[in-house]
Amino acid sequence: MSEGRERTEAWQKVVAPLIVGVAVLGLWEASVRHAGIPPYILPGPWLIAKTLVADWGTLSGSLWVTLEITGLALAAAVVVGGLLAILFAQSRWLELSLFPYAIILQVTPIVAIAPLIIIWVNDTLFSLLICAWIVAFFPILSNTILGLNSADRNLVDLFRLYDASRWQTLRYLRLPAALPYFLAGLRISGGLALIGAVVAEFVAGTGGTASGLAFRILEAGYQLKIPRMFAALALVSMAGIAIFLLLNLISHLALRHWHESEMDRER
Repeated sequence: MSEGRERTEAWQKVVAPLIVGVAVLGLWEASVRHAGIPPYILPGPWLIAKTLVADWGTLSGSLWVTLEITGLALAAAVVVGGLLAILFAQSRWLELSLFPYAIILQVTPIVAIAPLIIIWVNDTLFSLLICAWIVAFFPILSNTILGLNSADRNLVDLFRLYDASRWQTLRYLRLPAALPYFLAGLRISGGLALIGAVVAEFVAGTGGTASGLAFRILEAGYQLKIPRMFAALALVSMAGIAIFLLLNLISHLALRHWHESEMDRER
């Protein structure tokens, strides 16, 4: 890749979104001040930033709780979704028997079953973790199955010709072929795990030191502390962006030397 093209791409990735973001925030601040909108209706970005700094002691603890649930749910989704995908790829009968139930879990709205999970599981943190996992695990499962079944048929026949075992075919052919699909599912599941954690916290609505950002949003709404509500929303958005960037970096590092989707960026 030429030096000029690298500079252009860096400008497109970093500078352009920053200019748009600063312009939108500036327009928002100017509109609030010009129209005289009170902060309990719509606070400006500057007031939200000041509230974020002033309430950081409360909001940072809640942010950590939400991130903890999100991280644990994503880790559980990787383990369960990945292992189920490998089992399904090894047994067509097993896939036909169990995959429909995974679809049922995916299409059932989490807000509809979260109250039942919270009642059945006598542990708030564990119940929130289950809710976030239900939302997050299906993209990893479906994408990994697709990747495992997308191995080159000619290479599969070659492995059979050389009498490779099922384990050898899985390790040296199907798993490498499935890695890009798995990482694509992981990027989707990262955001969904955060959404599942926040939705479950909304349903649970529990207070105390173990409260996540969703409870802080509800609490601020009840107390008409709208700037704090926006500050908590901003933290949720920033957490989602950070999760996506981290998973995107992991995907890039894992694929950059051998997969076309990442090699093109370095040409």
